[in-house]
Amino acid sequence: MPDLHTTRFPGNVDAVLREAGWQPGRWDIKQAEHWADTLRAHVSPAGHRHAVFPAAVEAWAEFGGLQVTGPGTGRHIAPAAVRIDPLAGLHLARTLGDLGRALDTEITPLGEEGDHQAVLAIDAEGRVYSLDHTGDWYLGRDIDTALATLITGTSPTRLTTGA
Repeated sequence: MPDLHTTRFPGNVDAVLREAGWQPGRWDIKQAEHWADTLRAHVSPAGHRHAVFPAAVEAWAEFGGLQVTGPGTGRHIAPAAVRIDPLAGLHLARTLGDLGRALDTEITPLGEEGDHQAVLAIDAEGRVYSLDHTGDWYLGRDIDTALATLITGTSPTRLTTGA
C-alpha cells in the first residue's frame, strides 16, 4: 500500500491537489480514453485534427477533472484557477498544431486556466504550455512542474518561437 504521507509535490502543492481530489495512484483511464476518442474524432472546418499521445493520456488519467486554485497571492503572480479537461481546447486543433510545428513536437489540449482565459496544452514529451491572448507560455518540463507553477503563482516563461 502506498504511503499517503509522502508525495512527489512540494507540501503546499500537494495539499491543494489533495483538496481537489487527487491522491497518489489516482488513475481514471476510462475518462482519459473517452477524451482521447473525442479529440481524435474532432475535425475543424478546415480539416485540422488533434494529436493524441501517451504523455497526454497519462496526464488526463491522473489529473483529469480536477479543479484547483492555489491559496494566497502567489510567488510572482496570482495563482491560476486550473481545470484539467482537454475538451476545453477542442476547437483549437489548428492553433495547437501551429504551436507544435513551431516547437517541433505534437501538442494537444490539457485543460484551461481561469474562466476560459487560457488553454493549457501538453506536448508529446510531457512539457506543458499555456496559450492566452497575450502569448504562449512554457509552464514546465512535466505536468508536476506545471501544476506547481500554476498553483504557487510562479511566473511562466514566454515562448519566443514566432508561433
